[in-house]
Amino acid sequence: MLLQEIERSWEPWRQLDMLQDAMARVLWGQRTGETTQYPALNAWTNENQTIVTAEIPGIDVNTLDINVIGNTLTLRGSRNSEALQEGETLLRRERISGTFSRSLQLPFHVDAQNVTARAKNGVLTITLPRAEAGKPRKIDVKQA
Repeated sequence: MLLQEIERSWEPWRQLDMLQDAMARVLWGQRTGETTQYPALNAWTNENQTIVTAEIPGIDVNTLDINVIGNTLTLRGSRNSEALQEGETLLRRERISGTFSRSLQLPFHVDAQNVTARAKNGVLTITLPRAEAGKPRKIDVKQA
């Protein structure tokens, strides 16, 4: 009876999603769409720039080190854990602490002189404009 119910409700795409989640847990200890790296990053691009956002709650932005070399963005920093006061006992520690370094390969070379970074509500936003030399340009064909 149970097998018949499963067969009737079989959805190939749902099964594929479940298989991908299971494989991600086995191979990387995570579900698809999740990351075990810190800080979590999102990035999107268009023909003129790439925008990268990073979750950085509890990090002093003055201690962040953001570098761009060629088409690679590197973000380094650290987050200290809260110190226990005398008489306190730690019950649970889930927040990541310590130093971190994340590098992201960008789809083009960046104009490093015009990169901007701002932090608001624990989210760092880095805007990386495309270098002029790397932008596509139209070539006019001249008649001989």
